[in-house]
Amino acid sequence: MPLFRKKPVVIEAMQYTAENVEALCEWLPFQLYMTADDGLKIPTLEGEMTGSLGDWIIKGVQGEFYPCKPDIFEATYEPVS
Repeated sequence: MPLFRKKPVVIEAMQYTAENVEALCEWLPFQLYMTADDGLKIPTLEGEMTGSLGDWIIKGVQGEFYPCKPDIFEATYEPVS
């Protein structure tokens, strides 16, 4: 079976916390809608997804946005220096 490596890509991301909702609103190019349990409704290329407190909101390589669980984010990304 052939093996493939994911190309290194630098992305923009912001973790959703109770303290930075205003910063998220300024960064995202669409209006945020909150769910009853403090989730965020995020339009993605695959349809609407919900981000929860602690999730990372990622801006993808095509300018799309999507939520990512903290454990997946930590396993996939590292800070750029």
